[in-house]
Amino acid sequence: MSMYADPRLSGYLSRALSHELAAVQQYLLQAKLTGLWGLSELSAHLREDVNEELVHAGRLMERMLVLGVPSNATQLPPARPGRSVTEMLQIDRVLEIEAIRLYEEAAQYCARIRDSETQALFAGILQDELGHLGELDRMLMDLAGVHDERKRG
Repeated sequence: MSMYADPRLSGYLSRALSHELAAVQQYLLQAKLTGLWGLSELSAHLREDVNEELVHAGRLMERMLVLGVPSNATQLPPARPGRSVTEMLQIDRVLEIEAIRLYEEAAQYCARIRDSETQALFAGILQDELGHLGELDRMLMDLAGVHDERKRG
């Protein structure tokens, strides 16, 4: 069986590419916004996230080329900046959870069809997304701690 002919695998790759490009748009918008707010450290962190998501998109496109899958992203959802840092991080957390679900499902499917190369790609990106989620959770906990200290002080 030729893998590029598998419509479900093509669908996972296209959805993954769309997700990564949506994340690039989201994090870039937030990097610019936090820069305007004077939060240069957070802005720099978000720009690093943009670069990591671009690497993911590039890896997915390369795999799509190898498999003969057209590398077209679907329409991207609108970026959501958030009105505060906490809201911004909560929005990003939802984005990462969606990615984790997608990559878990896609990797499992690749295991079923015995496509170990694409499975490894999805599994690798999944690990990065799990890392992002942990980082967002830590940042949200740190922000909550700061707010708790302000309430007590």
